[in-house]
Amino acid sequence: MIAIVGYGLRESLRRKMFAVVLVLTLGFLALYAWGVHAAFRDTRSFVGPGQEALDPDVLAGAIVFGLAMFAILFLGSVLAVFLTLNVVRGDAEAGLLQPLVVRPIGRVQLLLARFAGAAGVCVAYVLAVYFAALGITHWAGGWWPDRVVSPGIELGAAVVLVAALAVAGSVALAPIANGIGTLMVFGAGLMAGLLGEIGHAIHSQKLEHISHLATWFLPFDALYEDALHRLTVDTTGFAGFVLQLGPFGGSHRAGSSLLLWSAVYLALVGGTALLAFSRRDL
Repeated sequence: MIAIVGYGLRESLRRKMFAVVLVLTLGFLALYAWGVHAAFRDTRSFVGPGQEALDPDVLAGAIVFGLAMFAILFLGSVLAVFLTLNVVRGDAEAGLLQPLVVRPIGRVQLLLARFAGAAGVCVAYVLAVYFAALGITHWAGGWWPDRVVSPGIELGAAVVLVAALAVAGSVALAPIANGIGTLMVFGAGLMAGLLGEIGHAIHSQKLEHISHLATWFLPFDALYEDALHRLTVDTTGFAGFVLQLGPFGGSHRAGSSLLLWSAVYLALVGGTALLAFSRRDL
């Protein structure tokens, strides 16, 4: 399995995937540093006499870092998709898979190894960019979130779920179709979160119910929203009310049952992929 993980990483290096990711990530962090510095500078003029209860640094820090978390989730998910979109059918059509799926490796070990390699790279990437953006935010405005580590872990877990869906899709779909399908599912999950926010704002129980059901079918959005919630979990008053709106999806506590379901969901997706792969004619 270690050899298969190394094989997948070497293929990504050969295709210069990591070089592209590094350059674009450095560009994102540079633009983020520029933007967050301007945000802290400009929002300090919002507070006038009698408004001292509204801390502009808390408001600016939570909002811009929440936006950064959405970008990190998106970048990590795209990386997960491109690391896994051709794990099964793509490599099988290219003739690369058949020599590997032999004793003592087998299909189960190969699929688990490719998933573990991709998930490990994506989690490391998400955590690295998360803490880099957090350091930039603190440098620009001296702001720290109420919870530092747990939001990053939840972002990494959300990307792992996306990677699992992409691996499962690679069993049945060609690489391009799998990539498009996984990214559309990812977008649908985020859209469900936005629908829930709209439903909450207009007091539509139907929209809120649809959004709630979607989070159980696509729990990566619930992990993202819970990560946003943990940023300002101890913030109260008007600032806390504003920050609950959240960027690109609301800030909501997932609850222990939904967090536990995310682990079960990962196991179900993985089990389905293994079962389908074991029956697939290569």
